[in-house]
Amino acid sequence: MLLWLAEQLQGYHSGFYVFQYLTLRAILGVMTALGISLLLGPWMIRKLNQLQIGQSVRDDGPQSHLSKSGTPTMGGTLILAAIFISSLLWSDLGNRYVWVVMIVTAIFGAVGWVDDYRKVVQKNSRGLPARWKYFWQSVAGIGAAVFLYMTATEAVETQLFLPFIKSFALELGLFYIVLTYFVVVGSSNAVNLTDGLDGLAIMPSVMVAGALGAIAYVVGHYEFAQYLHIAHVPGSGELVVFCAALCGAGLGFLWFNTYPAQVFMGDVGALALGAALGIIAVIVRHEVVFFIMGGVFVMETLSVILQVGSYKLTGKRIFRMAPLHHHFELKGWPEPRVIVRFWIITVMLVLFGLATLKLR
Repeated sequence: MLLWLAEQLQGYHSGFYVFQYLTLRAILGVMTALGISLLLGPWMIRKLNQLQIGQSVRDDGPQSHLSKSGTPTMGGTLILAAIFISSLLWSDLGNRYVWVVMIVTAIFGAVGWVDDYRKVVQKNSRGLPARWKYFWQSVAGIGAAVFLYMTATEAVETQLFLPFIKSFALELGLFYIVLTYFVVVGSSNAVNLTDGLDGLAIMPSVMVAGALGAIAYVVGHYEFAQYLHIAHVPGSGELVVFCAALCGAGLGFLWFNTYPAQVFMGDVGALALGAALGIIAVIVRHEVVFFIMGGVFVMETLSVILQVGSYKLTGKRIFRMAPLHHHFELKGWPEPRVIVRFWIITVMLVLFGLATLKLR
């Protein structure tokens, strides 16, 4: 929106051309989203308290969590509001990738909002039935995949690339739709499973989004992509602004979500952020690198799959409790220790993922 305005004003003063630079708009995107989160956060928390929209805590989990009962949830609406406002202000709204990412994020956020609303407002412990949750997630995931496949103009947009191998490019064909579906829906639910401790999901999401923003910048820049021997996807660089907005909104939310949390993001935030990260990874053609950088999300998801599978097949549990962060809590780790160590793991994995851009 403001980019369009700056373009109109360039005829009057050449200084407005500076807004063409992605780096500047990314910085402004971070600052705008961060400012919105910090300014609206206290008001939102008061409003949620007044409406008695509080988190319900399972009594079969760690006993230290019982004190969190009643803490306001659905705070993900603040994250999404900050992301969307900042992105609409500073992005090139003529870029199709920007709209794909925002629409996917919005739909997954809406699914999470309905689930949260049923649980905490209508006191329906089931929330949105699983079949409907996965149905709407599938509609959004497949819809985005089909759109990207049908509108692809370059061969690289539907090819699979592997880290460390500069000459590998596998044409996916229609399997591109299947891959995109699993990346987006899988990532959404993985982040949701990770969102069980104060700040545990939001900080890895911020770090991965920052890394994806850096990848989007070089993938969208022809000279950088050629130098690094990675796929050049024209127009994908504009996603830097969205990634920056996600980082700013996430950091602003962490101000209130850090231990002990004043507010939880709920499914409305977790499902949306996971889907956003997944669809960005698909667009910039770095799904495998995203799998590496989001290793914490992967570990949490695998712990649930292994726990359920083991119990059904043998009647025994592998972990004391799943997802994995609860296992460490029940082993005696204080909650802040679990959180910070998972953050440290994410830092290492993100750095490793970024290193794959050069090591080819």
